[in-house]
Amino acid sequence: MREKSPGIKLLFAVLIGLALIVPLVFVYALVNDRQGQSRTAQQSIAAGWGGAQVIAGPVIVVPFKATQIQNEEVGGKTISRTVEVERQLFISPVANAVTTALKPQERRKSIYSSVLFEADVSGQARFALPADLPRFGVTAEKLEWDRAELRIGTSDARGLTKGGKIVANGQSLSVEPGRGPAATGGQGFFAFVGWDGANALDVAYSFSLRGSRSLSLVPRGGQTKWAITSSWPNPSFGGSFLPEERRIDNQGFKAAYTVDKLALGQAPVATEDMGVPVIGDDVSPQYASIDIPVARNTGEAVSGQSPAVTVGLVEPVDLYSRVDRSVKYGFLFIGFTFLAFLMFDIVGGARVAAAEYLMTGAGLVLFFVLLLAFAEVIGFTAAYLLASAAIIGLLTAYSAAVLRSWRRARFIGALLLGLYAVLYVLLSLEAWSLLIGAVMLFLALAGVMYATRKVDWSAVGRSMDASLTPPAAVSQTPAS
Repeated sequence: MREKSPGIKLLFAVLIGLALIVPLVFVYALVNDRQGQSRTAQQSIAAGWGGAQVIAGPVIVVPFKATQIQNEEVGGKTISRTVEVERQLFISPVANAVTTALKPQERRKSIYSSVLFEADVSGQARFALPADLPRFGVTAEKLEWDRAELRIGTSDARGLTKGGKIVANGQSLSVEPGRGPAATGGQGFFAFVGWDGANALDVAYSFSLRGSRSLSLVPRGGQTKWAITSSWPNPSFGGSFLPEERRIDNQGFKAAYTVDKLALGQAPVATEDMGVPVIGDDVSPQYASIDIPVARNTGEAVSGQSPAVTVGLVEPVDLYSRVDRSVKYGFLFIGFTFLAFLMFDIVGGARVAAAEYLMTGAGLVLFFVLLLAFAEVIGFTAAYLLASAAIIGLLTAYSAAVLRSWRRARFIGALLLGLYAVLYVLLSLEAWSLLIGAVMLFLALAGVMYATRKVDWSAVGRSMDASLTPPAAVSQTPAS
């Protein structure tokens, strides 16, 4: 009875390795499914509290009458007529200084957790009509000042549980719900303000806001300053602008923004409000999309998207993204382990059957399932240590039987220990992962080339009795 040639053994090992891609894909799908369940649980935790919040304003809105020409077709003829319509003038502050104190809290539901916060927001804004107002297509005498409104917006009005306060030129205003800026989908609160535009208007405002995961501010007007502090030690800064100053330590963080009108590219007054802001994905993939209702039947004109600055309260370890990345390295684990088995088979004389390759590969795939299951309960690092220790112990003991030598089994155990250690480094040093992986592949290829430099891959196999001794081309004796 003849043994298979080295080339056939290599082919079988490659085919079995390719077949194991199927369970790896299922594990990858499992990670995505569990991540979706986590997001659903986080939304459930935040329900009734408030979602990711966007703050916009203050802005003063003054209606005015304007004439426009309408063309109508009557009896096959086009008739033009002049009609009077009501439009709105949006006046941005020439200066707006906002201070925010974030009070975070972490709430759990089963094995899932979500970061909630309560924000105390206060600000000082100054309004003044530009001296060249007619150049913007509006004259002061057309403005209906008795209907002027001061609007402040929040994207999720459920978080406004403690109301708001607005003081204009020392006079407290009566606050009403709704009619927020378009940047927050009309949600928020407003107050009628007694101002005729002749002099500057100083406004002080404050409110408390509950939300989850992230807080964004839409700057507008001449100059916006935002100072934000929190006891959460893991912030993420994103959006259209980054903070000029920031400090992060174990006690929390502080950040300060200054956004000038030239950076915004917005006029001080406009007949169209700014639309829903662009919330970038710098904060976190799951925090990138903020749903802001935009269905409004107010007849207000809305222009393009608004810029925004975003601060996210990110969880210290996003275990699903790390497990997801580790699964992508699964084929390398299978490849290196199968390669070691193949070398012991071809060079060392130990016969490894296809079923033994398959069960070894199943153990390597099982590692990622154990990692995901344990990480949801005890955290990523502890789960990684526990799952890797279990798989290394299992495959080392199994290798002793397959390779008929504890010496060889200890080599397999050391190889797996090195692979899991390198994988953990790759997950921690994302920027260097490609370089480290490329160097590992080069070293592996060099080692295989050296170990098989005298192997005749096309040779007809030897008898099974002779397979217990090393090939004649190899001078070393198999380890016992």
